[in-house]
Amino acid sequence: MSQAQPPQLSPTREIELDNSFRATTEKWFEYSITAHPHHTDYGGIVWHGNYLTWMEEARVECLRSLGINYANLVSLGCDLPVIEINLRYHQSMKMGDRAIVKTRMNEIQGVRIHWDYQITAEETPLIYVSGRVTLVGIDREKGKIMRQLPPLLKDALVKL
Repeated sequence: MSQAQPPQLSPTREIELDNSFRATTEKWFEYSITAHPHHTDYGGIVWHGNYLTWMEEARVECLRSLGINYANLVSLGCDLPVIEINLRYHQSMKMGDRAIVKTRMNEIQGVRIHWDYQITAEETPLIYVSGRVTLVGIDREKGKIMRQLPPLLKDALVKL
């Protein structure tokens, strides 16, 4: 008697790689932050989730510096949710510490956008956190992954 095979999902073609469009940059966008009391635990150490918030703020501000207002992008029907995060915590920030969130678009693969991050001390080379976040373009109306990024976004990212 043969065993029944478990059902297999068919391969998806929803996220297709467009090898004709890849971009990388060496230039970091910098965004200043300060660890305020509400960012910390009772011991005065920054809660780990705040680093993600600061990274998102830096990414949104980076796009704004390129002429992309995130609210306008959303009103055009495009959203850029995070689909993957990889973080490394090097050193804890403490209440009152000032830091720079450095971000840069590392690569675009089809509708996937990879952003690199470093959160460093403001006045020393100390690295608090480093990481990478991957976003994907979603059609808000259809709730599906876009076939390609909107030209407005693609053109702005090429500037990086």
